[in-house]
Amino acid sequence: MQTPTITLYGIANCDTVKKARAWLAGQGMAYQFHDFKKQGVPEDRLQAWLAAAGWDKLLNRQGTTWRKLAPEVQAGVSDAASAGALLRAQSSAIKRPVVEWGPGPEARVTVGFSDEVFTQALRLMNP
Repeated sequence: MQTPTITLYGIANCDTVKKARAWLAGQGMAYQFHDFKKQGVPEDRLQAWLAAAGWDKLLNRQGTTWRKLAPEVQAGVSDAASAGALLRAQSSAIKRPVVEWGPGPEARVTVGFSDEVFTQALRLMNP
């Protein structure tokens, strides 16, 4: 079997992550799963996601973790550096899933799940 070139990052019990995993399985796609709760957030990958997707997209302002933060902590998140610091400390504040489509630094990064985005990413990965 070929080594998976798709890496899905998230939390195993997250409903959106479950949908994404089911979608990939339905497409017959092998992938590697990285659980933030068990394995932490890889610092080098976080920096790559911030660069590829942008801090505003990576930060989940709709989730419980964000809503439970003190207003002054929320107000302090205003750029990639401050967002990165928060996301390192609070991995549950990362919008999930984060998916790297392809190997190495050239991998395309998507944040969140939608059938359309995943279909497009898969097409770009396998032209």
